[in-house]
Amino acid sequence: MAASNKQLKKQADKLYEQYGKPLEVEHKGVYLAVSPDGQTVLGATLMEVSKQAKQVFGPGSFVFKVGEKAVGKWR
Repeated sequence: MAASNKQLKKQADKLYEQYGKPLEVEHKGVYLAVSPDGQTVLGATLMEVSKQAKQVFGPGSFVFKVGEKAVGKWR
């Protein structure tokens, strides 16, 4: 894994632990976008959350499915 990918994974893991993990009990399966500064958006679909996060935060947000290991980053 390239150094930049390792850094992104580390940043994603940290953001999920801080903002996603606490939501697992009540929001499992919901999509969560987290900006690098900790702002969050929740929604039922990946497209809904991605679109809203891009409008509110701009590029650079991470998107997770709460309770699962899937992760993405919008540039």
